[in-house]
Amino acid sequence: MIDIVTLILVGLAALAAIATIVGVVDAAQNKAWRRVAAERRRNWEMRQELMGRTSGGVDAWGDDYDD
Repeated sequence: MIDIVTLILVGLAALAAIATIVGVVDAAQNKAWRRVAAERRRNWEMRQELMGRTSGGVDAWGDDYDD
């Protein structure tokens, strides 16, 4: 019985450790992902301008508002 409880506690501790590591790595990469997203948005906006489309004051990522 103690072996099963120990196994469960070790498993939970491993999950907590993995979650902590993933959180730290994600926080460290956050700035880089925001930079990539901003660059992609600028490229998208430039393509929209070249195609003659304007947002009309709507701040949207998709083309859902062009209907």
